[in-house]
Amino acid sequence: MDAIEYGLIQSAQRGEIEAFSALVERHWTRLVSIARSVVGDSEAEDCVQEAMVIVWEKLKTLRDCGAFLPWIIRIVARRSIRRARSRSRFVALEAVAEGADPGSARGSEFIHVEQVLALLPARQRAVMHLTVVEGMTDSEIGNALAITAASVRSHRRRARDTLRQVL
Repeated sequence: MDAIEYGLIQSAQRGEIEAFSALVERHWTRLVSIARSVVGDSEAEDCVQEAMVIVWEKLKTLRDCGAFLPWIIRIVARRSIRRARSRSRFVALEAVAEGADPGSARGSEFIHVEQVLALLPARQRAVMHLTVVEGMTDSEIGNALAITAASVRSHRRRARDTLRQVL
């Protein structure tokens, strides 16, 4: 974390909306990407906006400014998982193949990452996204999702097993 972000966090904790807006803008793309992998394109931004309301309301309780990014990632991931669980998002493999963008694939061996992740339960989707797309370690993912590193590995293994069977 750089000094600018540290200052923005402290200002936002004092209730400065402009500072909070700057923080959200800095991390928006990454947060939407995380939410998108769990809930899909149509609901990702709404999910992040809901999470940012929670962040704003609870920002004063954050004691360590250095933990800001993992903290907001956890809130977005948990909000996304809850939203995904509230509706069933399992997609048949045939639907994935039919919904694939023909311009982005050269053959049937290419499938869009989001479409593949949509085949998984919400928690496994979040773990796989944070692993593959964000490049986070097991302990970072565990902190973000409030689970142990061993649970992260278990969810990742189950996700890979499911994807092997389906694909």
